Amino acid sequence: MFFRLLMESFVRQRRRKMLAGVAILLGTTAVTAMLALATTIGDRIHKELAVYGANIVVYPKADLLDVKVGGVDVKPASGGAYMKESDLEKLKGIFWANNITGVSPELAFKGKLEGSVNQNFVPTQVIGYRFIRNFLIQKQALALHPWWRLNGKWPEGGMADASEVVLGSKLATSLGASIGTAVYLKKDNGSYAAFALDHETRPHTLIVVGIVDSGDQTDDAALMDLTDVQEFLGLPDAVSRVEVSARTKPEDAFARVDPDSLPPKQREIWYCRPYANSIAYQIREAIPGAQAEQIRRVEQSEGNVLSRISGLMWLISAAALLAAGFAVSAAMATAILERRGEIGLMRSLGASKGAIAFLFYAESGLLAIFAGTLGYFLGSGLAAWLGARIFAGDGGSAQAVLIPVLLPVVVALALVVAIAGSTPSIRAALRMDPSTILRADA
Repeated sequence: MFFRLLMESFVRQRRRKMLAGVAILLGTTAVTAMLALATTIGDRIHKELAVYGANIVVYPKADLLDVKVGGVDVKPASGGAYMKESDLEKLKGIFWANNITGVSPELAFKGKLEGSVNQNFVPTQVIGYRFIRNFLIQKQALALHPWWRLNGKWPEGGMADASEVVLGSKLATSLGASIGTAVYLKKDNGSYAAFALDHETRPHTLIVVGIVDSGDQTDDAALMDLTDVQEFLGLPDAVSRVEVSARTKPEDAFARVDPDSLPPKQREIWYCRPYANSIAYQIREAIPGAQAEQIRRVEQSEGNVLSRISGLMWLISAAALLAAGFAVSAAMATAILERRGEIGLMRSLGASKGAIAFLFYAESGLLAIFAGTLGYFLGSGLAAWLGARIFAGDGGSAQAVLIPVLLPVVVALALVVAIAGSTPSIRAALRMDPSTILRADA
């Protein structure tokens, strides 16, 4: 009898049930879309903000030391301290290794370049990069400097007679160099007096294979393959700086705490959260003699954007669920008003208030389960469409965003909305006097 009454209510009140179902469907569609986007928004924002460069920088800890004799700073301009490039393999063993999306080692020094127009050697910053991926977790330097605009090609290492070089646009102009021409490199004696190599006096030939326009200090620099720079300086396996790009959690007050001052349990919690500070801390543990720090302009920009977008998503989700709850309440109030006679008859025949309430809650529950499930699939499709439109440069076409764990969450939210919206009307119906209702309908 119970199931017959339940089915009859859907047959006889199709329009009322459809209105309530559409309200729940729209609400759960919006919630599903927001939740599905929220699970991937971090990675997408990280890719969008890659134009700012790496968010962690690693350099030799010895560069922090001041070397003074008689009050005069005698520390070499280059810092004179290096890390081992081979130690970067150890990054694959840290706790948050999978969050590291790019590693770009570099070796810089002050040299002098001579071009075909300017016959004097011009002081120049020469930087060696890895332009070809050679670690499993490493992306080439280009991935961490997406704003570079190249005319030509990037240098390759291992040339026998002459090395390849890419010149910054301003440097190329001052040297009168163009693609295919040769320039000549010498080391700056003042910066590397400790090395008595013949590169100090004998120029090294470089073939210009590209001109880069960056809009920053790179326009005044010369870019070479890292292996060529290491060989030129006589410093195999040496790097002076490493840029790291990592997916991180936005910084909060807990992220800024000194982990060494925390109790063991709190320190473990801090250590196991993907803050930029905690990843930098683990890098310092993994690489001997290294100092790792977050680049705050990148990290704070990413954190601010994520927090604002997340707040907007929660606001949209709450508004959608609230609107769905009001719509269900209005539809249920109208349905119960139309069924006053049925309620009065069931009460007069001995049906308890609990049995009647269970009947109406069962109707709302079935409606919520069906509409919530359909809303999950529609919301997943909406999330894919929105992701493709909002992040048009990050992959192009829409891709399915079916996240199975969201299905029970969305259905549970639909049940909560349906039950919360139905409760006021059901309680009002149960307070009615059955004799009064039957006399009014007579």
